[in-house]
Amino acid sequence: MSHLSASSPTFEDWEGVHHAVAQAYFPHSLRPLSHGRAALSEVRVVDLGPCRVTRMTLGATVRVQSDHPGAYAVNVALSGRLEHRIMGMEVFSDQDRATICPPDTPMQLPSWDPSCTLLGFRVDEGFMEREYERVLARRRRPLPRQLDLRSDTGRDWLAWLGSSLDRATSASPGLLADARMQRQLGELLVTGLLLTSASDEPADSRGTRPRIVRRAVTAIEEDPARPWTPGDLADLSGVSVRRLQQGFREYVGQTPFQYLHDVRLERAHHDLVHADGATTVTDVAVRWGLTHTGRFAADYRRKYGQPPSTTLHG
Repeated sequence: MSHLSASSPTFEDWEGVHHAVAQAYFPHSLRPLSHGRAALSEVRVVDLGPCRVTRMTLGATVRVQSDHPGAYAVNVALSGRLEHRIMGMEVFSDQDRATICPPDTPMQLPSWDPSCTLLGFRVDEGFMEREYERVLARRRRPLPRQLDLRSDTGRDWLAWLGSSLDRATSASPGLLADARMQRQLGELLVTGLLLTSASDEPADSRGTRPRIVRRAVTAIEEDPARPWTPGDLADLSGVSVRRLQQGFREYVGQTPFQYLHDVRLERAHHDLVHADGATTVTDVAVRWGLTHTGRFAADYRRKYGQPPSTTLHG
């Protein structure tokens, strides 16, 4: 687990603050708007596989711009108030409302001042999209710009988010020192986020994924490296290949093998990020059933914005 826990770190100039914030959360541009020392009064970070939780307070008022490349950002103002401008729309965060910033979309914080402590949750785009379909059992829709933190689910999710960061960055993280626990916790937080974002919708609008699709999805998730055939998945689900494909298109928005390929790419991405020095791209690809290395490299770059070798050596 990669995390940083610091108290009132100081820097020689704002370039140092910019670098620290980029490492903790997202690439961005930063411009100080008031006099004050170049400082992060607080910065805490914990990586949870495809997710990251960050808490930061700055030493002066700044303007921040970011496109949030390849990932969603969910921002909560634990103190004060934080204005976002997303594609010309003003959205505010405070203790009652979180702002959800979509990936690869221009966003500006026109005035982030020292009174505002930011609690941020970053989720890789591919992981969010896959979990959306798995958790909500429906085709993907855009997430809302705001998340109500006053509801029961919203309060619970925020409490989980803050306590996860505090526990993971404590002197004795215990079970959270294990990568398996980190990933499970990240999945839990994303599930809570999705359930909270959907909590205001009528139950019948969220749909029900039929058993035949659930069976195939579960099998793929549990063993994506297996050399699945259309017949294997259809037999497992107790229907014809054509009926299974129809079910996936209706309730998942893609074919069973497109879904399988996305799961394999996500598992390969995780392993490349956490690989040791002896691991090769081919090792990881073959491990997850991605035997056509040329196609793997092209699909990986399309999904994650860089070649798998860059992720491995990054």
